[in-house]
Amino acid sequence: MATMNHDTNNNNRRVKRVIAALSRMSAILDKVKENYKPTLNGEKLITDKELADFLKINKRSLVEYRKNGILPYYHIGGRILYKESDVERIMQENFYDVFGKE
Repeated sequence: MATMNHDTNNNNRRVKRVIAALSRMSAILDKVKENYKPTLNGEKLITDKELADFLKINKRSLVEYRKNGILPYYHIGGRILYKESDVERIMQENFYDVFGKE
């Protein structure tokens, strides 16, 4: 009986160690997921929300830009994504220096 009780205690400790390890791995995966940015051929892709927040406009404006052919995009699995380089290029092409320096 003492051997069976000892085995049960050992198993309980092992199970607790496995659960603790899984919890640590889960926390690490949550951080990775939080920081994950999708890429396409090494190019960073930006979500609708990220771009709207960056430009300080609403998502409806982005819909209009897409609809009018101003902003190229990808529609993948119900998500709209933009290449960061496309956004930078469009911003450069539409830059107007009001102070006449460029």
